[in-house]
Amino acid sequence: MLLTRIRLPWLSVCKTRVAAPSRLQRSCAPLGNNRWQHTTAQPSPCSWKARENSFEVSYGGLVMQFDYMWLRDHCRSASCYNSKTNQRSLDTASIDLNIRPEKARTDDESLYLTWPDGHVTQYKLDWLAQNSYEGKKHSAMHPHSLWNAGSYARADAPSVSFEKFMTCDQELKRFLTNFLLYGIAFVDDVPATVEDTEKVTQRVSLIRETMYGRMWSFTSDYSRGDTAYTKLALDRHTDTAYFQEPCGIQVFHCLRHEGTGGRTLLVDGFNAADKLLQRSPELFELLTQVPIKHEYLENLSDHSNHMIGIGPVLNVYPWNNEVYMIRYNNYDRAVINTVPHDVVQRWYAAHRELTKELRDPDNELWVKLTPGKVIFIDNWRVLHGRESFTGLRQLCGCYLTRDDVLNTARSLGLQA
Repeated sequence: MLLTRIRLPWLSVCKTRVAAPSRLQRSCAPLGNNRWQHTTAQPSPCSWKARENSFEVSYGGLVMQFDYMWLRDHCRSASCYNSKTNQRSLDTASIDLNIRPEKARTDDESLYLTWPDGHVTQYKLDWLAQNSYEGKKHSAMHPHSLWNAGSYARADAPSVSFEKFMTCDQELKRFLTNFLLYGIAFVDDVPATVEDTEKVTQRVSLIRETMYGRMWSFTSDYSRGDTAYTKLALDRHTDTAYFQEPCGIQVFHCLRHEGTGGRTLLVDGFNAADKLLQRSPELFELLTQVPIKHEYLENLSDHSNHMIGIGPVLNVYPWNNEVYMIRYNNYDRAVINTVPHDVVQRWYAAHRELTKELRDPDNELWVKLTPGKVIFIDNWRVLHGRESFTGLRQLCGCYLTRDDVLNTARSLGLQA
């Protein structure tokens, strides 16, 4: 039987004692009372317990539970992990699902486990803390600053200038810092052409081509089957909710406007969701669970499209309940037929409460887009709309691939 050959006593405790660096590699020795301990003197901030179904590590004020299979699978030794490609070499399917270590010891910085085949795995304690479930559930995947119109104005988030943005990585980093914090960011002094707008977007990410094209330029000419191609006001919404993966970032540049009105409305959807969570957690939870269909039907002489996307209004990471995407578009929401009637009634109540927050005038940031000012909008977070307008108004823009925006940010040392 596997447990009988393992020398680690379950529920035993090891408090590491460390003196000089030259003695950190000293092995633990079994004592008569069936406990493991070091023979050195100075106490370490780390202790552990070998439980029957998990390995418990206490470090830095955090108590963490690790599955034994997980520990073996995440070995970062040269034979298990290729540090040049940052890829796993170990065949996970070859690991005994009931594996247990035979020995354990720690020093000031690391935990060492010896496995039944003699292989030794070293884990940095900081790495374990950063990658434990207990650590992750108390930290944000994407740090951001929630805002309403007043708090955003007080934050005084600066725009960046076109020339410096295109040539200076520090300016790009400053731009992305604002974008990650607030979900919106601006580039000023951009030449009012489609070509220069495209150059600005490519500084940040790859362009995501859709059925609207790569770069689009449009007026209120009804050329597409979408209310955006009119002069009508548009209520707050996120775009492409009818995609299985809605577009991550939207870019707008007003090239020309000879008339009145047409201001752009921006609302922090994460802020509204957080208000709902604080006030009615059961309604918040419902909006994270009920799958809703969105649909785009277009039957014009030059365009024929039928897109369907399905997902909850609020998408959250299950381990920390952090909202990472809001899918809100009352124009494109299709027939609700994925849940029974009693759930539908509660969903409408939850949707109404979220809508109240989204329509709170305090949460409405109004921006007048003018030639030269390009706005980047996190379409997974910030809802946008528009007031009605008169006269000729020409916009251009595109969608960006979200992964590549975050990749650019991480390459500049930002958490994204």
